[in-house]
Amino acid sequence: MIIKLQATSTTYARHKEEKIVKPLTKADRIKGDRLVMLFLFLITIIGSVVFA
Repeated sequence: MIIKLQATSTTYARHKEEKIVKPLTKADRIKGDRLVMLFLFLITIIGSVVFA
């Protein structure tokens, strides 16, 4: 039979505050789009060099 021990540290460790998720701003979306476009651009250049 398994006995569950109630340690005080485990009871308090589970009580965490949840983060409030804030929506992305326009600047954040633009920054993300630029990173994705840069990534695709680099992949295109690397692919053209490899397969040429």
